[in-house]
Amino acid sequence: MGKVSIGMLGWRFDEADILDEDGAFLPLEEMPSDVRDRIIRLDVIYNAPCNACWLIHGDEHLEECNTARYVYGEPLSEIILCHDHEPDFVYWFREDGGDEYRGTDEFEDAFYEWFLAGNRAPDGYEGMEYVSTDPDDLPRPPKADPEKHGDLMGDDVADRVGLSDEEIAAADVDFNAEYPSRK
Repeated sequence: MGKVSIGMLGWRFDEADILDEDGAFLPLEEMPSDVRDRIIRLDVIYNAPCNACWLIHGDEHLEECNTARYVYGEPLSEIILCHDHEPDFVYWFREDGGDEYRGTDEFEDAFYEWFLAGNRAPDGYEGMEYVSTDPDDLPRPPKADPEKHGDLMGDDVADRVGLSDEEIAAADVDFNAEYPSRK
């Protein structure tokens, strides 16, 4: 068996870790914990706005953000990107010091700081090359149980941007708002 991306490119899974002999998804409890965490997190971030677009447009103009199609990093410190901004991430990671943040809690914030400072990939810089297959060939991953896996499913925007409960209340921002997904 080979490796496969599910829903978004970037995170790759060994087929043996997620699929049974018949090609159906294994129950979450039978998957290795790191794989299970990524599968659960994918359900949350799939069809979300690109992080780079969000940094440019903000919550007020989410409709201008592209849908993220790539995911890099670790669950809860991942970076999700659209086709237009994926080369920026790859450049930062490969050429401009991003590699030093691999696997750290600072991974996401370090990219955000780099991007917000106006850094971008040079014109014509290519992102990763992926082999695409028909996504309809894969069954839908199993749903996570919120009581067992809620820490990976909830809205963690406030924690990720470093706001206290008082700052959130004062800002009058609805972090639980249902944003329309773009398909």
